Amino acid sequence: MNIAAAVNENFANYSNYMIRSAMFVYALAFLAHLAEWVFGGRSKVAVQSAALTEEARAEQAAAEAAETARKKAAQQVTVKTAGGTVTLERPTVVTRASASDRGMEDGPGAAGGDEKGDLYGRIAVSFTVLAWLLHAGGVAFRAASVERAPWGNMYEFSTTFGAVAVGMYLLLLALRKNVRWIGLFLTTSVLLDLGLALSVLYTSSEQLVPALHSYWLWIHVSCAIISGAIFYLAAVGTLLFLFRDHYEVAVAAGKDGNGRWGDIMRRLPAAATLDKFAYRMNALVFPLWTFTIIAGAIWAQAAWGRYWGWDPKETWAFITWVAYACYLHARATAGWKGRKAAYLALVAFACFLWNYYGVNIFVSGKHSYAGV
Repeated sequence: MNIAAAVNENFANYSNYMIRSAMFVYALAFLAHLAEWVFGGRSKVAVQSAALTEEARAEQAAAEAAETARKKAAQQVTVKTAGGTVTLERPTVVTRASASDRGMEDGPGAAGGDEKGDLYGRIAVSFTVLAWLLHAGGVAFRAASVERAPWGNMYEFSTTFGAVAVGMYLLLLALRKNVRWIGLFLTTSVLLDLGLALSVLYTSSEQLVPALHSYWLWIHVSCAIISGAIFYLAAVGTLLFLFRDHYEVAVAAGKDGNGRWGDIMRRLPAAATLDKFAYRMNALVFPLWTFTIIAGAIWAQAAWGRYWGWDPKETWAFITWVAYACYLHARATAGWKGRKAAYLALVAFACFLWNYYGVNIFVSGKHSYAGV
């Protein structure tokens, strides 16, 4: 074994060690997030916070009623006529709100306003940052060991995908976005992703087939990874929207919203907020996914002499694009807001997951060289 091969093997070992270490720290972050939800829901402070929220909501409703009366009075116009005066009203401009917007405020977060719960949440974020640094280091050492982009097979794609998803989440937190509620679901998913990558999808460091030796590997696959990471965050928001929306419908109908399940739902953002978050994430990344498909077609022309051949991977990438295009179009149509659009968004994300796992594992085609 020459010196270069020995160095590459050491880099590969460092990569595996750092990925496994990241899994351990992600597990600590998962436990801390779990404690945040548990202790945040049980505390007296959380109950008091909820009561104060209800009082604030009642005060806000009274203020809104007063404002509505004031606007109505302002809309009245007195017109003098020959026989006296006539009071007219200006026409009211009506704007369409989201189907899920019931005027409910966002919940106080997983900690529920409890100091102990908030402490666990902050610890969870700190563990997540440390785990992400180890995770990103493992991906970087993998790139050094293979001397190329570290996403040439399913193992490398999975590990890089997880790192990008966590990085996007931490970026939103750094931008002071209220998204800490994603943490528990994200750490759970990343642990499953890395566990599957190490146990089932693992492939030793090796070079790619000649068709993949192109700068388009950096462009096409990196765009697919970023798109998938943001699609994932949007899917989490969509799924939680469905649960929160069901809770809000029950509360609006006068049903009991208490109990453990109600306590969890109360701490989430409002259904309208979750719906908006998911829509914005999907709309933000859809142009990038479009470019991903275009870049893949250009790469296919360079590698195989044709832009499009209806290979299973190409077909499902296009199906995924159509599904998300239908979702975005549905959001612009009044009859497809809320739950209907949410179901369509989840179907689109399921198409993305099948395009990655299902097609790569169960369907053979030109992309089968990626293997597992």
